[in-house]
Amino acid sequence: MPRRSGRTGRSGTGGRGQGGTGRRGKAGRASAAGPGTVADTEDVAGSGQERARHWQYPELPGVDLLRARYVEKIFVRHTHENFVIAAVAEGVEVFHHGGADQYVGPGSLALVNPDTPHTGRAGVPEGWRYGAVYPSPDMVAGIAAETTTLRGTPGFSRPVLDDPYAAGLVHQVLRAAEEGNALAADTLLRVAVTRLLRLNGGPLPQRAVRTAGGRLAARARGVLDERMAEPPTLERLAADLGTSSFALLRAFRDTYGMPPHTWLTDARVRRARRLLDAGSTPAEAAVAVGFTDQPHLNRHFSRIVGVPPGAYQRERKNVQDAGGRLLVPSDAWHNRQLPQTYAVDKTENPTRPSSATPSESGSPSDCPVSPSG
Repeated sequence: MPRRSGRTGRSGTGGRGQGGTGRRGKAGRASAAGPGTVADTEDVAGSGQERARHWQYPELPGVDLLRARYVEKIFVRHTHENFVIAAVAEGVEVFHHGGADQYVGPGSLALVNPDTPHTGRAGVPEGWRYGAVYPSPDMVAGIAAETTTLRGTPGFSRPVLDDPYAAGLVHQVLRAAEEGNALAADTLLRVAVTRLLRLNGGPLPQRAVRTAGGRLAARARGVLDERMAEPPTLERLAADLGTSSFALLRAFRDTYGMPPHTWLTDARVRRARRLLDAGSTPAEAAVAVGFTDQPHLNRHFSRIVGVPPGAYQRERKNVQDAGGRLLVPSDAWHNRQLPQTYAVDKTENPTRPSSATPSESGSPSDCPVSPSG
């Protein structure tokens, strides 16, 4: 089945988006061009359901994994401590990055460097279905040092890459993790990162704090981080730092890509994740980071992480208890047997995925280990 071009979407500035498809019609279909690329059999618009599983696999420590289908989901401006490598299998995602909307269609990948502000939403009425891996900066740096000639801190040069082969590798990493195939999951992840760095890698720019505005923003960030649960008003913060409110607002936005209140919400969710990982309940984490109550945390957590905090924590507990637990094969994503997949609407209760959700085709063993494809 021929793959539709991933280069027809328009950016938010009137130009063409990189590597996506911006048509407002039926979502494009992926082909078998790359390993594990999805042969799609489902019309997303028919279900009206949003599903997501955000988890970790014990044999890939520090790497978050995500499978999701979103239709009405809107990710607010946020950042990640790790890299984002997201492969779209169906539909179109639009995310604002670097001052413009970026469009990602089937066979393409969204690539976001750590601490880089971005958003996310559907680019077609049917929404989008994708899989993502979130490797740590240390892991990516180690892979780059061993397999590339990049100098400095490695990262991705462009936020969108049209590469069905690499997209297929991402889906195979997720499948191998679901099947408990540690060797395949680790191998495929390293091959995928190597390929992406060779095709789209470069040194990350260092955030300058030498300017007066940069130093001011760094001081403000330090105060907000220290006083996260009880932050000052913008006027009080500016006065304490010896400047005006609008001067501080401009300096902070120029340095960190978002205003102080948006940065604070993002930082609160990050800290809440650490507290949940450590065993705090969602209610305890909400109060500890400065949210008024658990529903307040639920709302912001879901708009940044993609799942509610209760579902997030249950998956972390499953990882901790996985020593003697038999992992469910990934075919269960298709046959309704995967209990860790959650609906991401108004509930925190686990629910089974739609029977129409296809599993990723191919097998990790089908993939050659050469990162050059």
